[in-house]
Amino acid sequence: MIIIKEANLICTNCGKNIEGTRALRCADCDSPLDLVFDGHGIESSKSCSAERYRKFFPFEPHEIISMGEGATPTVYLPRLAEKIGVSSIGIKNESMNPTWSFKDRGTSCCTTHAKALGFDHIGTVSSGNMAASVAAYGSYAGMKTTILVKENLADEKLAPVAIYRAQLFRVAGNYDDVYTESFKLGKAKGIYFMNSDVPFRAAGSRSISFEIAESLNFDVPEWVIVPTSSGGNLRGVISGFADMKKYGYTSRIPRFICAQAAGCSPIAAAFEKGEMKVERFPNPDTIAHAIDNPFPPSGNETLALLSKYNGVAIGVSEESIISAQAELASNGLFGQPAAAVPIGAAYEARKRGIITEKDRVVTVFTGSGLKYTAAFARHNLSWRECHVSDLKTGIRD
Repeated sequence: MIIIKEANLICTNCGKNIEGTRALRCADCDSPLDLVFDGHGIESSKSCSAERYRKFFPFEPHEIISMGEGATPTVYLPRLAEKIGVSSIGIKNESMNPTWSFKDRGTSCCTTHAKALGFDHIGTVSSGNMAASVAAYGSYAGMKTTILVKENLADEKLAPVAIYRAQLFRVAGNYDDVYTESFKLGKAKGIYFMNSDVPFRAAGSRSISFEIAESLNFDVPEWVIVPTSSGGNLRGVISGFADMKKYGYTSRIPRFICAQAAGCSPIAAAFEKGEMKVERFPNPDTIAHAIDNPFPPSGNETLALLSKYNGVAIGVSEESIISAQAELASNGLFGQPAAAVPIGAAYEARKRGIITEKDRVVTVFTGSGLKYTAAFARHNLSWRECHVSDLKTGIRD
C-alpha cells in the first residue's frame, strides 16, 4: 500500500488551506490547487528523477510508480544562441521521457497519488501528449484507464494512445466543458482524472526546474521559456525554482516567458492588455496543437505568477513556429511544433529588448517531432533517387 506523508493543498486563488490531498480543484472557487509539503533533499547517488528528488514529494521512495522519467539532458546550441543574440540557449529535451514528452513527470506523480488514495481507475482530458502518457502509465501500473480527447485531434495522434488499450473517446464539444465534465464523471464513477493542472501533476513538473538548476551547479539562467497550454506545467516549473530558492539551493529565481502560439494565445492576449483574467480565445487555429487550449484552466493563476516573478507572455506566429522547428532540426533536435514555440518567443523577446545579449536562456522542449509528423508538409522537404552506380557523381563534395 502506498502511504502519503503529511501534506495538504492550498487554493491558488482564494488561499483556502485544504487538509489532506484528495481534492483536485478548490470546491469554493473552482481554482487550481498547489501541493504543500515541507520536504526537500537531493539523493545525488540516484539518476532517476523520481528517486533523486523524492524528498520533495510525500511518497516513500519504493512506492513511486515510475518508468524512469526525468533526468533529461539540457542541450546547448551555440550557433542558435549567436543567431538569436544571447549568451547561451539550452534546450531541456523532454522528448527523452518514456512517452516522448514532459507529461510523464506529472503522470508518474499523479498515478502514485491515485494508487495511494485507493483508485484502480485513472483518466485524463488531453490534446495529445498527456493522453499517451496517462494511457502508458495506466497500462504499466495495471490500472483501468479512460482517455478523453478533443474532437479535432489529428487521426495520427489516436493510435499511439489506443495501443495501450485504454478506453479512448474523441469527444465533441468545448474543450473546457469536457474538462469540467470529467471531474463530475470522476466522482460518479470512481476515476482519478489527472488533468493538465491538478495539484500532483503541476508538482511533478517541478523536477524540470530541479534538474535545470542542478545541471548549472545551482547558478540558474536569467530566463526560462515554457510553451504553455493550460498553465499547469509553467506553474510547476515556477514552483520548482521557488523551492530551490526557498530551501537555499539557489540564490535567485529566473524570469519566465509563457510562450503561446499566436493562433491560440489567451494568456498572452490578456498579458498584452495588462489584464489579470483570461478570456476564451476566439477561433483557435495553430499547428501547435499540443498547446491550443482556448480557455486554460490555470490561465489566471499563470498571469498572477508572471506578475509576481516579473515574467512575460508572448504569442508566436505560425510562420515563426515553423521556422523555429526547422532551426531546431538544423541543430539536431526535431521537436513537435509546440516544442519550437519557445524559440520563436526567444527571438521576439530579444527583438523587443526583453532578453539581452548577456542573458542565458533555457527553453523547455516539451515533446518529440514524431508526435505530429503531419508538420513535415510545411517544410518543403525533398530527396533524390538514383542507382548505386550513380552515387559517385551524384553526391556533392
